[in-house]
Amino acid sequence: MGMTANKPGVCTTIQDLGRTGFLGSGFSPSGCMDKRAAIIANLLVDNDPNAPVLEFCLAGPTLRFTTATFIAVTGGDFRPTLDGVPLPAYTALPVKRGSVLSFSAPRAGVYGYLALAGGGPKIERVMGSASTNLKCGIGGWKGRALTTGDYLSFETRSTEFIPNLASHTLEGEASYYEFDSEEVRLRVVAGPQQDMFTQAGIEAFYGSPYQVSTQCDRMGFRLDGPVVETVSGSDIVSDGIALGAVQVPNHGRPIIMLADRQTTGGYAKIGTIASVDIPKLVQSPPGRTVRFDPVSVQEAQELYRRETLHFKALAKMVRRPSYGGISPRKTARRLTPILEAQALASGGQALWIETEETAHHREKRQS
Repeated sequence: MGMTANKPGVCTTIQDLGRTGFLGSGFSPSGCMDKRAAIIANLLVDNDPNAPVLEFCLAGPTLRFTTATFIAVTGGDFRPTLDGVPLPAYTALPVKRGSVLSFSAPRAGVYGYLALAGGGPKIERVMGSASTNLKCGIGGWKGRALTTGDYLSFETRSTEFIPNLASHTLEGEASYYEFDSEEVRLRVVAGPQQDMFTQAGIEAFYGSPYQVSTQCDRMGFRLDGPVVETVSGSDIVSDGIALGAVQVPNHGRPIIMLADRQTTGGYAKIGTIASVDIPKLVQSPPGRTVRFDPVSVQEAQELYRRETLHFKALAKMVRRPSYGGISPRKTARRLTPILEAQALASGGQALWIETEETAHHREKRQS
């Protein structure tokens, strides 16, 4: 039981938080471009934060469900509908068997995420991860993006109930991306080759606006704007590339390396984007203005710590007791064996504590 892709959308893949520990073997981590949106989507449907989700870009898929479950949609505003009825984002919602989930082109943002209750799609792990590596053709669904007619099974056959469902909604989370603003500010830690850039080049990088170009994909985002000047070129002996590393090739325009980046590179890196700001970048469409603010390693670590605490607070928030939080059917299933055992143990005696009044009425009936 699962769902069928009636339309695949644009680059709809299975992703989790990434394939870690294999950079030294030449495998990029892959994983979600916007990890914040993926983590929150999984929290909303009571999944592990690293459970696989569907990631789509610029145009979402059309999916038909063959079993009932619960879903949550996060990330860009793709205007989701279920059987033609608009759905709210950042909310866990029930889906019936036979229902059709559709997405439009994004009104804001670039990447969207769909989480499925019960652990997400049933995907075999490759090197410990369900993420799709498109260049290597491994992980995810057959190592590729979805195509029309693909059928994905669910990790759990059917999910009929989420405790405290009314609490599984979050307001204001989309404001993090500042979609209404034409400019986004990204915090940057100084890179390992910053001394290869002139003072004028460093001032241009931190003091000038750049625009997201049309040459953007899961590997990296190229930026248009002022040239970042080097002392004597930007070629180096290849070294490792971290998520968010800002490479500056000889043409002088920054490239920010992302989920499907190469493991090593031979261009100087002027800085590294703080991980908490990566989602703001990847949700920026071509033409959006980007500016950079320098921060220390300690400040970036503190930002990461605060984000981790924020996710823990969200997990508690969506699980708080709420109206409709008890399932009569599940409660009945749990109580039935208990009541049966009590009845057998009582030998026909009353299963409740009698008051003087009820005892009097019982004796009167017996007499």
